[in-house]
Amino acid sequence: MEEQQIKQKETLPENGEAEDIKVTVTEKPKLKSKLIEYFEAVLFALLVAAFLKIFFVEAYRIPTGSMMNTLLVGDFLLVNKIVYGATTPRSIPFTQIRIPYFTFPTIQHPERGDVVVFDYPGDINVFQSKEVTNFIKRLVGEPGDSIKIVDKVLYVNGEVFPNHPDALFSESIEKSPNLGIFPPGSGWNNDNYGPIRVPQKDDIIKITPDNMEAWKMFIMREGHSIRLTADNKVFIDETEKSDYKVEKNYYFMMGDNRNNSSDSRYWGFLSEDRIIGEALMIYWSWDPNIPYSNFGRLFDSIRWNRIAKIIH
Repeated sequence: MEEQQIKQKETLPENGEAEDIKVTVTEKPKLKSKLIEYFEAVLFALLVAAFLKIFFVEAYRIPTGSMMNTLLVGDFLLVNKIVYGATTPRSIPFTQIRIPYFTFPTIQHPERGDVVVFDYPGDINVFQSKEVTNFIKRLVGEPGDSIKIVDKVLYVNGEVFPNHPDALFSESIEKSPNLGIFPPGSGWNNDNYGPIRVPQKDDIIKITPDNMEAWKMFIMREGHSIRLTADNKVFIDETEKSDYKVEKNYYFMMGDNRNNSSDSRYWGFLSEDRIIGEALMIYWSWDPNIPYSNFGRLFDSIRWNRIAKIIH
């Protein structure tokens, strides 16, 4: 509180003499603009929210039925981003422009059965998805695992991998080769697949003119060029090669809706650096198929039994 001392002359009739009298004047402090205070509070809240979103927990919405009935269209999830190693942003905010990012140390590595959110690597013949698109699938194969599907039954390392209680399957069994299945030319399909080994760091893969097309995109995604010469020789980074040393760990992802899921059977293995986080719980859910033109219908669309449901 600021104070000023002011001397004032007054004439006193009793003795005719003027006497100095000290008068204290108190000035009111300048108050901060309410608008500035509000702006600072909002800015701080946004910075805290952005920090939490980037490094700890982020919200996601389920747009497709590839994980039915474990996850339904209209479910809203919280995803733990720090457990597998948080990263700085993978794209410029509010755009699809990819930027270099840094990955922090992991607390634990993904395990079989985890429901994982990841950065979609792109279709089978695409070097990288142009847009940063997040997918969610169940991890069924760790680095070094052997994956095989026989008449819809999934085997991991020769043992039956238990289906989730809410998993969905079509009634018919696919027998014909599916040309869109990974790797190209395998002759496999959704229901009969493999066996195939999930690549592990430092694995040595034999590369021949016969299987080069199957591994071409995999090697390119690891940052190398590969080509087949007219005299049937394989060159990697312009050096003739007959094998390739894997540089990263990979995972095999599958949707719980087995016959309606774009997963590793179609686009290949998922590299460890594309994993974003583990799905934790459903914090909100509504059925988008129920029209909610009025408040009553909006209330009916809410799936109360799914709110706060832990994801397994």
